[in-house]
Amino acid sequence: MEEERIGHLFAELVKIMERLRSQDGCPWDREQTHDSLKPFLIEEAYEVLEAMDSHDTEKFKEEMGDLLFQIIFHTQISAERGEFNIEQLLEKITEKMVGRHPHVFSGVEVANAQEVLFNWEEIKRREKEGKREGSALDGIPRDLPALLRAHRLQDRASRLGFDWPDMEGAYAKVEEEVAELRSALEEGDRGCMEEELGDLFFSLVNVARFIEVNPEEALRKTIGRFIQRFRHIEEGLKQRGREMGRGTLEEMERLWQEAKGKE
Repeated sequence: MEEERIGHLFAELVKIMERLRSQDGCPWDREQTHDSLKPFLIEEAYEVLEAMDSHDTEKFKEEMGDLLFQIIFHTQISAERGEFNIEQLLEKITEKMVGRHPHVFSGVEVANAQEVLFNWEEIKRREKEGKREGSALDGIPRDLPALLRAHRLQDRASRLGFDWPDMEGAYAKVEEEVAELRSALEEGDRGCMEEELGDLFFSLVNVARFIEVNPEEALRKTIGRFIQRFRHIEEGLKQRGREMGRGTLEEMERLWQEAKGKE
């Protein structure tokens, strides 16, 4: 697609958003604020992930467009407040990406992807010089889902050299945490149980990082499989004239295994 055509379509989308927010536009769109749109931004992001998993190209394209529209929506609100407009947003991200990739745009040589990540953190550190002193872990959103946030925090610490030398160390930590959780369960201390369970989740995320599996994605897909198998149980019991909750555990287990076999 030609650059001129892309520019025209993008400008058209921005104009549509401006029209929707204008006095003769949409009453609902005019009422929205950054805060009121937060749930929609999160929802659209997750709908993109769901469409990605479905391998439905048309659905993926549609959901990506919806997510882009949310970004345009927030930018228009900021423009109305005199904070920044779409041009300034594009200038900022363009400057940032060029600056963060000197191995692509400035002739800096790197040996591998790991060196790229180390350079990325060093560039970010230099960008922050002169600003308020903070932690190397700053900048990772607090509102991320817990598994994803744990993954991002561990990845950041790893880039700075705080990490197990290999996966065996991370896995040994999981086994240690399982033992500590069992001990807490035997003692019946609820505060200790919560703490040890959290430690176990955190150590499992570390293993996921070593084997290059996104823990949030892994759990999300497991939930999807659980729902699919559970629906199979419901349908199986229905065909037998049984209501959910009235079937035996053995019946439900057989249907569960049947659903697994069909996957």
